[in-house]
Amino acid sequence: MTLAEQIIARNTSAYEAKAGDIVMVQPDNVMIHDIFIPFVVRKFQEMGFSRVWNPEKVVIIYDHLVPASKIEDIRHFKIGENFAREQNITRLHKSDGVCHQLMCEKGYALPGQLVFGTDSHTVTYGALGVFATGLGYTDMAAILGTGETWIKIPETILVQIDGRLPKDVYAKDVILQIISDLKADGATYQALEFVGSAVDEMSVSSRLTLSNMAIEAGAKAGLFYPDEKTRSYCNVSSELISRFSKQENSRYKKILYYRAEAFVPVVALPSNVDKVKPISELGRIELDQVFIGSCTNGRLEDLQIAAEILKGKKIKDGLKLIVTPASRDIYQKAAQNGLLNILAEAGAIITHPGCGLCCGRSGGIVCDGERVLATNNRNFIGRMGSPNAEIYLSSPAIAAYSAINGVISNH
Repeated sequence: MTLAEQIIARNTSAYEAKAGDIVMVQPDNVMIHDIFIPFVVRKFQEMGFSRVWNPEKVVIIYDHLVPASKIEDIRHFKIGENFAREQNITRLHKSDGVCHQLMCEKGYALPGQLVFGTDSHTVTYGALGVFATGLGYTDMAAILGTGETWIKIPETILVQIDGRLPKDVYAKDVILQIISDLKADGATYQALEFVGSAVDEMSVSSRLTLSNMAIEAGAKAGLFYPDEKTRSYCNVSSELISRFSKQENSRYKKILYYRAEAFVPVVALPSNVDKVKPISELGRIELDQVFIGSCTNGRLEDLQIAAEILKGKKIKDGLKLIVTPASRDIYQKAAQNGLLNILAEAGAIITHPGCGLCCGRSGGIVCDGERVLATNNRNFIGRMGSPNAEIYLSSPAIAAYSAINGVISNH
């Protein structure tokens, strides 16, 4: 079986699971963020439910709307808090960071589990060997009331990357190139399974970046086999990790082979994630703003990469550099080890942990004619403010160099 099939088989206690089967599953945990909580609660009530099936398996996180930038946002918070109180849901995070970072960081998504969330980037947890995917508020309401849902087991595309990544090439470059090759619909309702010696060498933070953006090719999940790095990050037993491994004769829809040495720094051009070009092929593209953050590239590793480049430098006059750590824990660690000080001295605006500019809410939205380079996962028209702005996507390294030069660059 593929990794997706192994995890689903474990959840259903089946001897075997195979792509195409429709099965009933029982989620190990579910996550609802602040944008969707009013709609989930309304549907929950309309369906006639009065009690959540298991409050200990429900996580509510405020991240898209904090700090509140519209009066309407407060209604979302109040509904979430009232629901959590009524249902004895204790895992409520009001301003601790981006939901996907917290789900991994707080141990709400562990190897071998099956997790659903009301956000498409729930696929992020696949980096930990979790079958995780997003769904809508109606499906979530049904899960809250019953503790189960159905799923069609997806076919799997194997992505094998062997070798060693060149200097100045990062996980973001890798996943952008893969998305470019697959196209935005190339993995629709399929799982991406990442393997190979280059994958083995990646940190958990880098793996989270790859899984996070699997959805940008339409994937239902982006999965890594758990290993010793996963075990250490999740603080789980070696015995649990050993239950999941690549099996002979697994059934794959397609196999993509890559040599790590062939990857180069790339940028996604407006306004599609699969519109990717090597930075060496870009002309002079002047910038108004740079954003480093999000559930894709707002982790400590990303801030470290940016700080090493920005140390002792100043950002271009007239340009805004916004840095948003992905969680409160990352913010505190970056403050303790001096990273935030380096970024601030370079001229960065450092904001409260959360989604911020990535979802076009609080923290630096762009206006007509502005051009922004960002480390998040989507560059769709109007995502960061004006529909007449241009959004480019890159690694934190390219973002840092570009903030110094005022144009997209990698040196």
